Amino acid sequence: MGFAVTPQQQRQFNEDGYLVVPNLLDERETDLLMKVAKSDRASLEGAYAKKDASGGESRLIVHNELDHSPYAAIVRSERIVLAMQSLLDDEVYHYHHKMMLKEPLIGGAWEWHQDYGYWYDNGCLYPDMASCLVAVDRATQENGCLQVVRGSHKLGRLEHGQTGGQTGANLERVTAVLQRLELVYCELSPGDAIFFHGNTLHRSDQNKSQNSRWSLICCYNTRHNDPYFESKHPNYEPLEIWNDRRIAEHLESYLSE
Repeated sequence: MGFAVTPQQQRQFNEDGYLVVPNLLDERETDLLMKVAKSDRASLEGAYAKKDASGGESRLIVHNELDHSPYAAIVRSERIVLAMQSLLDDEVYHYHHKMMLKEPLIGGAWEWHQDYGYWYDNGCLYPDMASCLVAVDRATQENGCLQVVRGSHKLGRLEHGQTGGQTGANLERVTAVLQRLELVYCELSPGDAIFFHGNTLHRSDQNKSQNSRWSLICCYNTRHNDPYFESKHPNYEPLEIWNDRRIAEHLESYLSE
């Protein structure tokens, strides 16, 4: 299964700050990813919670290293890495990846923010960074799907501060932005993905539904944006890109251990 960014998709990403790709993972890969995520007890027990402004909690698991984790095949997969390199116009490397766990009825919100709003503090001079969110569960408005503001990456980095237990964008500025730019709810089926720029404003609501909303987010930085000091996330290191067929093989190998 291959995916390559078309000139039209490149223009859309440049204009909108995000790109939705249906069925980035095929049915088999999606099923394996779900089984891996739901059975990964060690990681689940190590998940930590972030409170939103009203006290709701969402859990997440962050990995700065790839090693031989079951998610490494997806982070390294050529369909994602080459797409990211096209969208950002440079070689990219693994910045970190994380599993977002928004549980039924209790999953908290993620407040409005830009990822570069706090990646900036890790020594990254440019906002030339992006993430690929892969839906593990179906994402709907009811269970707190990702929301983005179309074209908000063109605003530059907004001022950020503490919002609940999270780092959030200045709400006065966000209010003004929402009066001028379009809010988009990114409803996804399992295996669908959304690529979004490091300066794209995004958030998600609390999960008030009976269904979980889990997602794997693979974050990349560009080689020319190698941080000028060390932080919790890694500096530039060449990323080994795997042929897409290794995704299912790697996930199956993990499940058979």
